[in-house]
Amino acid sequence: MTLSVTAPSGTTHEMADAWRRQTSLRRLYTVLGIGLLLAAMFASMWFADEANAGHFFDRLPHILDFLSWLVPKDWNDVWRALFDIASPHDTGTQEYNFPLGRVYVWGDFYVPEYFELMLTTVNVALVSTFIGFTFAVPFSFIAARNLTPHPALRLIVKRLMELLRAFPEIVIAGLFAAIVSIGPIAAIIAIGLHSIGALGKLFYEINENIDMRAEEGLRAVGANWFERVRFADLPQVLPNFMSYTLLRVEINVRASTIIGAVGGGGIGEELKLSISRGFGAKTLALVLLLFTTIFIIDQFSAWLRRKLVGEQAFLMSA
Repeated sequence: MTLSVTAPSGTTHEMADAWRRQTSLRRLYTVLGIGLLLAAMFASMWFADEANAGHFFDRLPHILDFLSWLVPKDWNDVWRALFDIASPHDTGTQEYNFPLGRVYVWGDFYVPEYFELMLTTVNVALVSTFIGFTFAVPFSFIAARNLTPHPALRLIVKRLMELLRAFPEIVIAGLFAAIVSIGPIAAIIAIGLHSIGALGKLFYEINENIDMRAEEGLRAVGANWFERVRFADLPQVLPNFMSYTLLRVEINVRASTIIGAVGGGGIGEELKLSISRGFGAKTLALVLLLFTTIFIIDQFSAWLRRKLVGEQAFLMSA
């Protein structure tokens, strides 16, 4: 015997009317929100135009003029600048003094200047990421609601991580530059501290979604907090930890480049000087090297993350 329940036609019409009203209301809110956003944007641009001595809108047609400054007279100078090869256009100025930057390693064998600077930038990113990972892992287990040894300790650690990621790396670098002087050390400290806060948040959110059965099993046999974290929790989350850490390496390479432009060492400082002086060949060589390096790091990190987490984690669920 089969029972079928059919909703009254009046109820169906009421549900349809309610759905249409909600849809219309959402559309109205969307239009109002976009309108307010556009109004705020145009008001901000008007204020910036009035406050800017050069008048933003008047200069807007010239926004791409700087590209003409970066076009080299000889495109082969880009490769010469990249590999520190003498240019036939060298007149003794800094624009074409490519061989002077060579870093000699053994006899006549040298490392091109920009490769050495790029290596410094990558090293800053790697060391900073290592510092961030080292501190973020224990902090994440303390900050996780389901794993913390004490609620008060969890609150302190969470506030600390929020403080560390509240300020941009360049602000922290400026603070430490006044203490340890300008150079890679200030950049490492700044990016490392920010990485602790950023990775710590990602990690403890992963910890709060783990399977607690292994944790409960070890608790039942008398394991302490450290033993439960080491043998029940860490094996579950370590692949995801490594995935986010590799992603952070990519972010830190870009951050170390930006900090380098304000005295943090590496390729960023040289890039800033080349752009400000209008050295087209040097600027394009630096941009090409930076783009190639980040592309290689991105591809390698993506490949390694797939190996650690598994191919299925990157597939869209059906």
